[in-house]
Order: sequence, then C-alpha cells, then structure tokens
Amino acid sequence: MTEAAILLALLIVAVIGGLVLVSQQRERRRRELEDAKADARRWVERLGGQVLNLTGTDVASQQAIADASERYNAAGSQLEQAQSVQQAKLVTDTALEGLYYVRAARIAMGMDPGPALPDDVERARAGKVTEDREVELEGHRYAASPQAKQETPYYYPGGRVAGRPVPEGWYSEPWWKPALVTGAWTMASVFLFSAMFSGMSGIASADAWQSGYDAGQEDAMASGDMGGGDMDAGGDMGGGDMGGGFFDGGGFGGDFGGF
Repeated sequence: MTEAAILLALLIVAVIGGLVLVSQQRERRRRELEDAKADARRWVERLGGQVLNLTGTDVASQQAIADASERYNAAGSQLEQAQSVQQAKLVTDTALEGLYYVRAARIAMGMDPGPALPDDVERARAGKVTEDREVELEGHRYAASPQAKQETPYYYPGGRVAGRPVPEGWYSEPWWKPALVTGAWTMASVFLFSAMFSGMSGIASADAWQSGYDAGQEDAMASGDMGGGDMDAGGDMGGGDMGGGFFDGGGFGGDFGGF
C-alpha cells in the first residue's frame, strides 16, 4: 500500500471517528435534556395537582394559592419552550417555588404541609421572619410575621430578588414585587429593610443587604472583601430605575392591588 493510500485510510478513519463522537455527544445532550425535562414535568404536575385541588379558606391561603397558580402557569410555559438543560432546571425552580406557596397555604389553613421539599441554598441563606414586626415609613404601615394573619396575607418563600436576599415570611404587602418585575431596588427599600428587620436573628443587616450579602456573609464586609460592584447606587439602587421610589404616598395600594 502506498503512502498516499495509507494517509487516505487514516483520514477516513479519523473522519468516521469524529462523526461518531459528535453523534454520541449529541445523543448524550438529548438524553440529558429529556431527563431534565422529565424531572421538571414531574414537579409541574405535582404543583398542578395541588393548585387545582386546593381552595383557600381565608385571605392569606387564597393569596398563597393564587401565587402558586401563577408559578404553575409560568412553569408550564417555560417547559414548552425549554431547549436546554439549564432552561429545564429553571422550570423545576419555578415549580418548586410554587410548591412552597402551596405548603404555606396548607399551613395557614391548619392542614398537613405535605411531603418535604428539596432544600434551596439561597432560600436558607435569606433567613426568615422570626417575630412580628410593624413599622411606618412615609406615613405608610408595613408589617411582617412568621405566621399568616389578616394583617399579613402575602407570603414569600425566601430567596434572592434582584441580587438581594428577601427573608421567608408573611407580609402586609409584597414589597419585593417592584424589584422582581424590574430587576432593580430603590434606596427606599433599604430603609424599609433596615426598619423591618433590624436586630432580627438570622437576617442580614441593612448594609449587608444593600451589598447583596446574607447574614452568613457579613464577615466578608468586616474584612473589606466587598467586590466593589454591588455598592453602585447609581446603577442598581438608583431611584430612577423605579420611577422615583415605590414608597411615595403609600403607592402599594394602587400598584399592587391585583396581587
């Protein structure tokens, strides 16, 4: 066999091997996506079963179920559009958040909360409301409680919103909603956070919260390891992002009447 023939044979083998490898990788990615979508679908179906069969008996449980229903609809839409493993995992996250709302609704109604849900690191780091608090800012009253009450019908399962931890608890109104919608916080939110959670165990200080830290990361602030970027008030915390602030004139009554 000539040298040219040998080189041609090697080239053919290399091409065939490359095609096989590409095919195997494509098949592996397809299986991973299908597995991730199947896992997401399982959580979406579990959430749907709860939403469709659970009826709230008071304002707090009704609101929590309504929030769970929103997550169910969002997760269903996300699942239809998921084209990657990461997108499928986001579906799972949305469905799990909805199930936390369901769990809160069941507890509010005095029912068994149901099976335990997977732990979430960010939710745990955000902390939780451990005592009743009531504050007034700019003539508007805000309240927080570890339990559902007539005065605190809005639940949040805890986690990060626009890069900052929001503690799990029941609130008089969804003060985190503007940041959830726009992706930015106003300076007014810092004052509310400071007034509402100052001294509460397991929750970051206002300075740490403003920098995106949770309570367990405040030692980074003390050591000066702040990263620099999180404190850019002009970009992330500026009032311009939120149209001048959402505490102006008790604006929650109008802005969030539909939630």
